[in-house]
Amino acid sequence: FFEDGVYVSFFESANSDCIILYLEDCKDLSKADKNFLHMFANNISIAFENLCLSDEMLDTQKEIIERLGSIVESRSKEAACHISRVANISYELARAYGISKDEAIKLKMASPMHDIGKIGIPDNILLKPAKLNKDEYVIIKTHTDIGRDILDGSNRDLLKLAKIVAYEHHERWDGKGYPRGLKREETSIYGRITAIADVFDALTQKRIYKEPWEIDKALDYFKQESGKQFEPVLVDLLLENIDKIKEISKECNT
Repeated sequence: FFEDGVYVSFFESANSDCIILYLEDCKDLSKADKNFLHMFANNISIAFENLCLSDEMLDTQKEIIERLGSIVESRSKEAACHISRVANISYELARAYGISKDEAIKLKMASPMHDIGKIGIPDNILLKPAKLNKDEYVIIKTHTDIGRDILDGSNRDLLKLAKIVAYEHHERWDGKGYPRGLKREETSIYGRITAIADVFDALTQKRIYKEPWEIDKALDYFKQESGKQFEPVLVDLLLENIDKIKEISKECNT
């Protein structure tokens, strides 16, 4: 509305977010100018609503990913907090690596799906409280392919990233990993980061088949595997940011 040379436009979205457009010195506006201003305000409101819908869709994708990841972790009898810790460690390493904040957040949201393929692994293998034999190990390795197939076909950036993470988090820097034996930068940086976050949390937390390692023992392992299982730069960043990562490791420690 116009009053005393001031124009005010108020818009409230479906989720109760609001925006106000306030303009002064509008006394000399013609009728055409006012109509144009109304059109401008309406366009702003439409753009604002689209932004809100986009945020809601992203939040929905994030929640679905977290819930699916939790289902897998719950089934495998591992701490449900594993996926949260891996997500937060991945974010810290991504930022330290120089990845933008937006991309690091996307990785944080996608990494909980890294083991979604385990949903297709039989209980007698997934829940075995001992080392797997050769045949069982062949079967457990298929969870990367299963994860890729579950997430395949989506046009959503977040789910595309989740597919990469699920498929590549067991590749190695030296090319001796699976499923494709990729080496060095042939594996996505997102897969390389999730790999180191996943292994760190697996080593330092209690599992059905093992007791947790001390932090120093785990770090010695990463030093030994630098340039072999893991990218050397990422190992260095893990060591440099260990104080932050130790705090993450304490999160809902079960």
